[in-house]
Amino acid sequence: MSKLVIVESPAKATTIQKYLGNGYEVMASMGHVRDLPKSKLGVDVEHGFTPVYENIKGKEDLIKKLKSAAKKSDEVLLATDPDREGEAISWHLANLLGVDVNQNNRVTFNEITKSGVKNGIEHPRKIDMQLVDAQQARRVLDRIVGYKISPFLWKKIRKGLSAGRVQSVAVRMVVDREEEIRAFKPEEYWTIDALVGKKSGKAAEKKPFPAKYYGANGKKVEIKNREQAEKILAEIGSADFVVSGIKKGVRKKSPPPPFITSTLQQDASRRLGFQAKRTMKVAQELYEGVEIDGLGAVGLITYMRTDSLRISNEALADAEKFIRQTFGEEYALSKPRVFKSKKNAQDAHEAIRPTMVELVPSKVKANLTSDQYRLYKLVWERFIASQMANALLDTVSVDITAGKHGFKASGFTVKFDGFTALYVEATDGDEENGARLPALEEGEVLAVAEVKPNQHFTQPPPRYTEASLIKDLEENGIGRPSTYAPTLTTIQQRGYVEREQKALKPTALGEVTTKLMKEQFKDIVDTDFTADMERKLDEVEDGSADWEGVISDFYKDFDANLKEAEKNMEGTRMKVPDEETDVVCELCGRKMVIKHGRFGKFLACPGFPECKNTKKLVQETPGLCPVCGKKIVTKRTKTGRTFYGCSGYPECTFMTWDTPLAETCPKCGSTLFRKNGRLKKVHCLKEGCGFEKAASAGKEKKDE
Repeated sequence: MSKLVIVESPAKATTIQKYLGNGYEVMASMGHVRDLPKSKLGVDVEHGFTPVYENIKGKEDLIKKLKSAAKKSDEVLLATDPDREGEAISWHLANLLGVDVNQNNRVTFNEITKSGVKNGIEHPRKIDMQLVDAQQARRVLDRIVGYKISPFLWKKIRKGLSAGRVQSVAVRMVVDREEEIRAFKPEEYWTIDALVGKKSGKAAEKKPFPAKYYGANGKKVEIKNREQAEKILAEIGSADFVVSGIKKGVRKKSPPPPFITSTLQQDASRRLGFQAKRTMKVAQELYEGVEIDGLGAVGLITYMRTDSLRISNEALADAEKFIRQTFGEEYALSKPRVFKSKKNAQDAHEAIRPTMVELVPSKVKANLTSDQYRLYKLVWERFIASQMANALLDTVSVDITAGKHGFKASGFTVKFDGFTALYVEATDGDEENGARLPALEEGEVLAVAEVKPNQHFTQPPPRYTEASLIKDLEENGIGRPSTYAPTLTTIQQRGYVEREQKALKPTALGEVTTKLMKEQFKDIVDTDFTADMERKLDEVEDGSADWEGVISDFYKDFDANLKEAEKNMEGTRMKVPDEETDVVCELCGRKMVIKHGRFGKFLACPGFPECKNTKKLVQETPGLCPVCGKKIVTKRTKTGRTFYGCSGYPECTFMTWDTPLAETCPKCGSTLFRKNGRLKKVHCLKEGCGFEKAASAGKEKKDE
C-alpha cells in the first residue's frame, strides 16, 4: 500500500520521510492552502457569518501536485501541526483533496523523533471539528474587526493603517505605559547607609558590610528630605553601633517550570536579545528537525506552541536518570516535580522540552546554527533544572542599634546550589543580592567605617520590553501563545510602536490611533472585553459554545458601534504630529521633520509644498569608524535587527553588531564598542589594538 502524509513544511517532510521509509510519500502543504480572500471581507454576515474560502494565489501548482499524489495513494494522512491552526489546515486539505473528514486520517506529532512519529502514525483520529470551529471563529472575528475598522482609520487618520483584536490592545498597553511615564511626578526620599564591621579578628572578618537605616524605637521611618536625614544623623552622633538581634534561617529556592510559548519568548528576549518572531522561527526549526551526526534528521524539542506545563512520565524518568548520573544523587528528586498549568491552558501538548535529554547542547553544537544552539541550550537547561533539587540558602538578618535608631543588614550564602548549578532564571528586575556577613554576636559593638545620607527620587514605571509586554498580555488573558510573536511584529511593522534598545516606545501614529480607538471603539481596546472574548473562543474549542453564536453576539454591538463612530467623526480627520529633528534643511533653513512613507521613515522639510527637500533618516551614534574615522550610524536588517556601520559606505564597508560607545580606547584612542550577549565586555575594534575589559555592572543592568 502507498500512503500520502501531508505536513506543513519541507524541513518537517524531510525528517518524517526518513522515519517512515518505503510505502510512504511525505509532502508539504507550505502552510495554509485556502484562506479568506485578500480583496474583500469574505464573510457572509447576513447568513450565519459563513466564511468564503478560496485557494491561495501562487499555490495552484502545489495544489495540483497534492491532488495528483492523493489520487495515486491508497490512504491520505493529514499530519499538519498539532494545534488549532494545524487542525484547520488539515480540514482545508481534506476538502480540497476529497478526503472523508469522518475517517481516521488525522495524525499529530508532539515531537519529530522516531518514536514520536511512529506513535502518531499508529494512532490516527478524525479531524477535531471543535478545534476547526475555534480557528474559524478567531479568523472570522479578526477579519471582521480588521476589515471594518481599518478603512475607518484610513479615512480618519491615514491610508495603510490596520486595527486588530489583539494588536490594538497591545498598542494601547504600550501607549498607556508611556502616558504613565509622562504623567509621573518623582518624589524625593532619602536613605542613610552605613558601612560597619567587626572590630577584631582576621582581615577578612573585619571587612565592612552595608547596613541600611530602618527607623527609630523599633518603628519604621521614611526619610522625606535632607533636613530629616541630617537630624537623624545628629541624633546618632557618635553612638555605638551594637548588634541587637540576629536571625538565621534556611531558605529554599525552587526552579522555574519548563518553558511554555510565552515564557520561552520572554527568556529568549532577556537572555539572548531575540525578538519573539526570531525565537519562534528558531524553535520551529528545532521542532521540525536538524541533521545530527550519527542520528540523521531529528526534532530536538517538542512542539513549541503550548501553554501547558504537563510533562510525559517517560521524559520525567529520563531527566531523573540523567540528573543522578551527571550531577549526583543529592541533585535528583525522590519523585518528579509536577507544575500546575494555568486555569485556561490548552493541555493537548506537553511543555517545551528536549526530545532526548542525552543530547546535551555541547554534543549537538557543531550541527546547529548559532541561534539554534543558543535556544536549544536554553530549553534543555530549563527542562533539566525543573527536575533538579531546590537550592538552599543560609540566610542571616541582623538588627543594629545606634542609640534609639536602628539599622538592618542581611545576607545569604549558598548552602547547596541545587538546580542553580545548571540554570538561573533571568528577570526584568534587580537580581537577588546580599553581602556575606561575618560571624556576629548579640551585644557586639561594631566598627563604623561610614554613615552617610543619600538622596533618591522615585522612578516612573519602565517602558515595556517584548518580554514584559508578552508577560502582561498573557496575565491579562489577551491572545494565545501563537499570537504573541505575530502581534509584536505587526505593531512594529505598522509603525505604531518602535524599539529603543530593548524598550518598546509608541510612535506619534500609535498614540493618535490609540486615542481614536479609545474614543470610538473602547471595547476593542479594552483588556477585560478582549480577555472575555478570548474565553468565549476557548469555549468554542471545548465544545461548550457555538462559534456562529459567539460571533453573532459580538457583531450586533460592533456593527452599531461602527455606525455610531461614523456619525461621531463625520467630516473629521485626526492629524499625526510631525516629529521635529535638529537636522536643518539646507535649502530653506527650517528644522526637518520625520515622515513615514512606504519604505519607512525619512526626513522632510516642513515647508512643503514650497520646499520639497527630503533625505534619508540617519541615526548617528557617539562613535567614530575604527577604519576611516567617519561617523558610525545605526542600521537595520530586513528582519529588524540593529547593527552599526560606517556613514562612509560604500567606500568604507565597516559594520558590527556591537554597540558603539562615547568612551575611547585608553590604548589607541579609537571608539570602544560594547559586545552584547550574556558575557558582556567592552573592546576596541581598531585593527591590531586588542584592548578589552569587562562591561561595568551599572551599564549591564541598565541595558538589561
